[in-house]
Amino acid sequence: MQLFDVYPLNNVEIVRAEGSYVWDSAGTKYLDMYGGHAVISIGHTHPHSVKLLTGQLHRIGFYSNSVIIPQQRVLAEKLGKLSGKDDFQLFLCNSGAEANENALKLASFHNGRKKVVAFNGAFHGRTSLAVAVTDNPSIVAPINRTPNVIFLPLNDQAALEQCFAEQGGEISSVIIEGIQGVGGIQAATPEFLRKIRALCDQHGALYIADGIQCGCGRSGKYFAHDWAGVNADIYSMAKGIGNGFPIGAIAIAPHIAPKYGMLGTTFGGNQLACAAAEAVADVIAADHLMENAAAMGDYLMTELRKLPDIVEVRGRGLMIGIELPYDTAELRKKLLFDEKIFVGASGKTVVRLLPALNITREHADRFLESFDKLQK
Repeated sequence: MQLFDVYPLNNVEIVRAEGSYVWDSAGTKYLDMYGGHAVISIGHTHPHSVKLLTGQLHRIGFYSNSVIIPQQRVLAEKLGKLSGKDDFQLFLCNSGAEANENALKLASFHNGRKKVVAFNGAFHGRTSLAVAVTDNPSIVAPINRTPNVIFLPLNDQAALEQCFAEQGGEISSVIIEGIQGVGGIQAATPEFLRKIRALCDQHGALYIADGIQCGCGRSGKYFAHDWAGVNADIYSMAKGIGNGFPIGAIAIAPHIAPKYGMLGTTFGGNQLACAAAEAVADVIAADHLMENAAAMGDYLMTELRKLPDIVEVRGRGLMIGIELPYDTAELRKKLLFDEKIFVGASGKTVVRLLPALNITREHADRFLESFDKLQK
């Protein structure tokens, strides 16, 4: 059997990782400024993560949600305190797409409606509902297409108000990334998020905050949406909350009532997944990583804006997009193979940085030096 060839691969085989560095099969060391799409939040193979995972594995690796799993309650308490959503409810699943899938379904259960507002440039996942609200027709299969999704321009309050004025009684939910990742590191403005909150309240719709990539402290707050100063009804989480272990979740406002069978999963919230997420929450709190993300992000963006030939530097915390006036493919190739630094991309012209939240000034300066050298 061969692998289904859907990934364009860099000719690098990573065999070891520690902190913000990875090593390939030839022993070459690389600085990781991308974290595998924002997954590595506390650094590769963090000792506390390894300790909790191996300890849990020695006790029990898995049993289903048909029994009491105390680790879920421990995790819910820690995530509530870390995020400031102590009164919310937690449902655990396996991935970001699954988290958004459950969020959209839960909203529809709650108010009995079908229509969803999403935004141009959005990426919410590749499963049925998640991909239907993703603004990329090339990955939406015919079976996923639905007339129930309304795409609007990001940060266009007039368009949003008009949509609710015309269809407010049919809208089940509004789903939005606090900062678009695949869409080019475009941030939703605080004013726009507050407008979503107000219109959802007025029309009985639910506000779904997609924090898959921009959450877990990456922006300097636990959810990037929190910069607006209002609560969503449902927050979706994944990527960074497990630091490499597959786990997703939704945090659900207290006014949304559960009932047996409404949502379900075989692997979601298993003992190992909870151990991984608990380790991440512990380290973020103990090492003040949200504060570090804010400080290091400010430093990187300030220094990047001093460099020539940059169209724009945007983002918040350690979710940074560097827009250049040309296709960045060759630059990213040189960063990887000449400078030994992993970065990502958003489209053709934006270099995307999503490093671990505990990067240091040394890591940042090494990237800045290499980036500047390649720009000259």
